[in-house]
Amino acid sequence: MLPLQSFLFALLAALLIGATPSPEPRDLLGEVIDALGIGLVTHIDVTLTLATLDNNLVTIDFEAQNPLLFELTIDSVSTTAGLNGTTYAAFDHKFTRPVVVPPLSQANSGNITNVLLTQGATASLAIIPFGVLDLLNVDVNVRAGSLFGIGGVPLVISGLHQSSVPTT
Repeated sequence: MLPLQSFLFALLAALLIGATPSPEPRDLLGEVIDALGIGLVTHIDVTLTLATLDNNLVTIDFEAQNPLLFELTIDSVSTTAGLNGTTYAAFDHKFTRPVVVPPLSQANSGNITNVLLTQGATASLAIIPFGVLDLLNVDVNVRAGSLFGIGGVPLVISGLHQSSVPTT
């Protein structure tokens, strides 16, 4: 096992063994993930349509990565994303078919519709040339140690941040 994976596995095991209904262990996991700079998202695709100019809504999908030796299943995600501290997009999404991310692998989220461009479509066009988005705040509900998306230990990981996620 790689040192980082060993550390993450030990941390997750400690959190699961000592899991309580209080939010502290869940927030701690998010802080550790941020401190290690792991990042759960490797790429974001944003689809703009002509209707976006009227309704300020886009469709996105993202690649989620799992640096651990056990499966993660993503049940829901709530995110604000932007650039240079300004929020340009926000969504809260519960997956009808959870995203199963195999150990040491990646999986695509599938299309997430009705993502709001908080600054409006016209203002948001200005950030396209940068080719990146910062995930300003991410809360994700996962099940750790699931098998083919079934079962697993439910965890809420809150307050994740990730800079410069490649975006097209």
